[in-house]
Amino acid sequence: MPAAKILAAGSFLLYYISIMIIDVLLDALLDTLKVFPFLFVTYFVMECIEHKMGEHARNTIKKSGRYGPFFGAVLGAFPQCGFSTAASTLYSGRVITLGTLLAVYLSTSDEMIPIFISEHIPLSVMLEIILIKVFIGIVMGFLVDFIIRRFVKSSTTEVEPEIHHLCEHENCHCEEQSPLHSSFTHSIKITVFILIVNIVLGFIIELIGEDALRGLFTNKPIIGEMVAGLIGLIPNCAASVVVTQLYLDGALSFSAMMSGLLTGAGVGILVLFRSNDNLKKNIQIVGLLYIIGVVCGCIIDLCNFSIEQLAF
Repeated sequence: MPAAKILAAGSFLLYYISIMIIDVLLDALLDTLKVFPFLFVTYFVMECIEHKMGEHARNTIKKSGRYGPFFGAVLGAFPQCGFSTAASTLYSGRVITLGTLLAVYLSTSDEMIPIFISEHIPLSVMLEIILIKVFIGIVMGFLVDFIIRRFVKSSTTEVEPEIHHLCEHENCHCEEQSPLHSSFTHSIKITVFILIVNIVLGFIIELIGEDALRGLFTNKPIIGEMVAGLIGLIPNCAASVVVTQLYLDGALSFSAMMSGLLTGAGVGILVLFRSNDNLKKNIQIVGLLYIIGVVCGCIIDLCNFSIEQLAF
């Protein structure tokens, strides 16, 4: 091939790649900027609620006794990472049961609600998804506690733990800031994270195609739930951003998204490994959380649940 043709082909390829990069970056930036106002307003409301009732809610979990899974699941549904971190610390001090800890982990919503609000998902749908997570948290929490009381002998005694500052592992120190400042900080962090996710997904879609990306998970039973469950285990409040965004972009099914949201305990898992010295036990807890999330996701898939059905 003459050198001129090679040069022309190379120039065309560079031009095509440049256009693709610009298109992906612009699309990701525009899509992300649309999200920020909704994120800010949502976080501001949540921070106001957290400042008003946060300590009272944590005390309720501590004093709940055998009814811990119920209160843990209900209070854990509030979309912020505080309850999962507090629950991890309380469990490490043997103040709450394993069932209560798992109930909080399973019901924790983190960033799902702000993302759904920014995408104009109906409020009724969000409430039903939260209720599903709360229901699973309650049932599994009581079931785990029953099995432990019935078949496992425990020699641990209850010790009052030192409750760390919430979100300290992300250095956001929410309790030390005003709701306005804290909500703005959270909004910026999640907006940047969403931008990164959108850019990465944009390039993946350009390279392999939207239909091919969707087919990797949505047409393969269990695989989507297993992958989403692993993503949810990432010890960061933004893990649910990835799961929710993948669902909104069509890469995950509804059941797979639920698996990821069920296993997504935010920084709570990180706090568990830091505050609880029993490494083997911590690994078992994470493994149990993963199994519950994947199995429940598969059951939801078998029941043919979808977000469109929930909307009605």
